[in-house]
Amino acid sequence: MFDASAPPAPLSLLGVGLLLPSAAGLVEVLRGVDFRVAPGERVAIVGPSGCGKSSLIAVAAGLERPTRGEVRLFGCDLAGLGEDGRARLRRGRVSLVFQAFHLLPNMTAEENVATPLEIAGESHVRQTARAWLDRVGLSARTRHYPHQLSGGEQQRVALARALAARPELLFADEPTGNLDAQNARGVADLMFDLAREAGAAMVLVTHDSTLAARADRRVRMFDGRMVEPV
Repeated sequence: MFDASAPPAPLSLLGVGLLLPSAAGLVEVLRGVDFRVAPGERVAIVGPSGCGKSSLIAVAAGLERPTRGEVRLFGCDLAGLGEDGRARLRRGRVSLVFQAFHLLPNMTAEENVATPLEIAGESHVRQTARAWLDRVGLSARTRHYPHQLSGGEQQRVALARALAARPELLFADEPTGNLDAQNARGVADLMFDLAREAGAAMVLVTHDSTLAARADRRVRMFDGRMVEPV
């Protein structure tokens, strides 16, 4: 039975298609994707390179407009929002972690974590940033710049930045793809533990079958389509 009092799904896609330009003309990157994530659910998306996984993340997070279909974040149809509206909807509710760490090179680890909190109007942002860097094992590296940190340390900063705002939905696109096996395990442990603690739903794109197996549910993409549960 439908429960009208239940919170809306953090993410819902219905019939989503995406055409992108290429040297050979328009390419159909997503083909009628239906996808839903429940509150607190961790879902892994697997599939070969070029199947549309990263494009799905971009569309689902409102970074790319679909060519057709419906994308809803927390029950809100993104089609009715401009770029500023989508940014406001994401702020404080949606965070992203990528394979490339995307840290600001002229800012320290502490400043990288604190800056999004400042933009969101949070208080005590420096204390919060230091607390999260401590949680990811970098309390001694708060004043270091990205070029002074290893790849694993940079991804930990990126993870602290993503989770410091206590998002309801975390997108992680190959978050361990640039890390060696030991660092990948450490980052994965932190990501799942902290997301679970925060009650955040998570959409994880990965080639790593071991990492995908830690999700509550796994789905496979092929040629722009969701083809089967795993």
